[in-house]
This record gives sequence, structure tokens and C-alpha cells, in this order.
Amino acid sequence: MKIGIDLGGTKTELVVIDRDSEIIFQKRIATPAQSYDDIILSIKSLVAEAEQQAQVTCSVGIGTPGAVSQLTGKIKNSNTQCLNQKPLQSDLQTALKREVRLANDANCLALSESVDGAAMHAAIVFAVIIGTGTGAGITINKQLLLGENSIAGEWGHNPLPWMLDDEQPGFTCYCGKRGCIETFLSGPGFKMDYASRYGEHLEPKQIASNAAQAVPQALEAMQRYQDRLARSLAHVINILDPNSIILAGGMSNIPMLYTGLSQQVEKYVFSDQLKTPIIAARHGDSSGVRGAAWLWDQTNYYI
Repeated sequence: MKIGIDLGGTKTELVVIDRDSEIIFQKRIATPAQSYDDIILSIKSLVAEAEQQAQVTCSVGIGTPGAVSQLTGKIKNSNTQCLNQKPLQSDLQTALKREVRLANDANCLALSESVDGAAMHAAIVFAVIIGTGTGAGITINKQLLLGENSIAGEWGHNPLPWMLDDEQPGFTCYCGKRGCIETFLSGPGFKMDYASRYGEHLEPKQIASNAAQAVPQALEAMQRYQDRLARSLAHVINILDPNSIILAGGMSNIPMLYTGLSQQVEKYVFSDQLKTPIIAARHGDSSGVRGAAWLWDQTNYYI
């Protein structure tokens, strides 16, 4: 049996998957995101509980924000900042007393949706998490594309395309640059944009609910968000031209986000048509944790 763990910025989820790909145990806890040591201990405790339920020792795959540096073996580029410059994979292998496979959380999303999700028939998949951050992963024929620097799919730390005058220079990102896609399209970025324009601090769900009721400020905010998403996805299509784009994360759960989105993207794509479907993840916010378990089925990684 396989254990998959999704180590998120706000929650950590574990599943145990049997030989028939069925989830036989599942649990979520809040991520102790301010303490690296507590993260290690929480994962160790979750695995012990899961294996007690399964009555067998399992393989362990983990999806985490950021990536493992090929230079140092430590985590880099994580928006859960206590993980950065820490030997997470090594420390987890010591804590769990076995080999652990680790990949970027958005890579795990892409893998899950490619294997048996919304993109299972697509050869090239670009899967995006628009939640606490804006990570993305790429699969080719159901195999992960990691890239020479282990950053394939990191669209969130490129500047927002075709910035408007009132978007310049953009908010400061945790990565140290300004105007990153993440600062506009993540849930916190959406919330910050709304507050800066209207002086009201609302959660994304409330803004979306207000927009669905045609509250003018909220509707304007959603339209602005959709246009920014369209510009950002168009850049990806112009470079990668994937067969399918998958959206996951909290912002992807807003139904009106998809209304007219393809038409918006088409305005920016360098083509006379847009055939690429842009769809929600079939497995929702549990897709990444399933992909983490699938890491043990990977025979090739495209480097």
C-alpha cells in the first residue's frame, strides 16, 4: 500500500491507497507552518496512525511547496518559509526510517490528474494550484517534467503579463521581486488587491459570493481576477501549448471563474483558435495527496 501526504501551507493531508487505487484511510490536520521541527513530528505521527489503521508498512510520497535543490539537497522556493534551506527529505527519511519520495505539491497535482483525473487522456498537462500560492506542475505522457533546475512549471514567479498602468509595479512577493503572478492570483493576493482598492478586508469566498449576487465592487474584482488569470495562462499556452490545463486550489472552487474564461484566454493567445480545455481538477483539493502516493509509480522523470 501507498501513503501520500500533501504538506500544505495551512493543512496537511494524508491518504492510504490500496492496490485497487482506493483510499482506505484519510486524515487532515492543520500544518504547524511556523515550526520546521513540528512539521517533521506531525508527519511522523500521521504516518504512524495511518500504518496502525492499515496494519502494514507503506511507501511514503510527499508533496511539498517548493522543490529540492539539486545543489544542496535542501528545500528551496517554498512559501512555507520555515522549510527553505532545510534537508526535508533527509530528515523525514530519518524520522520514518525508510526512503521517502518528495516532489513539489503542484507536480503531485499534475500527476494525479494525469493518471486518473480530469486530464487522464491528455499527453501534455499543465496543472495549476491557485490557493495559498500559485504553483504549477507539468506532466508528459503521465510522467513528471522536473526540468534542469527542478523548477518546471513555476509560472507564479514570473511577472504578471501585459501589466496595466494601475497594476504597476505590483505588490512585493516573498521571493523578493515585485509584480509576480502569485501576488495577483493567489487567494491572499486576491484578498490584498480587493482591500487595496476598496478599503475592505474580505475573504475570497465572501468576495466571490458577493460577485455572484452582482455586488458591483465584488463583480469588478472577479472580472479583474479572471482577466489576470487569462493573461497568465495565455503565456503558458504560447510556450508549452498543453493538451489540457487543470485548475485546483481554493480559488479554483469559484464557479463563475470559468464563465467565459476560455474566451478571455483566447484574446491573448498567439493563435487563430484556442482548443486547450481549462477545467477544474476531478479530485478537488485531495488531488495533490493522491499524486504524492503515485510518486512510487513513476518510472521516468523528464529532466
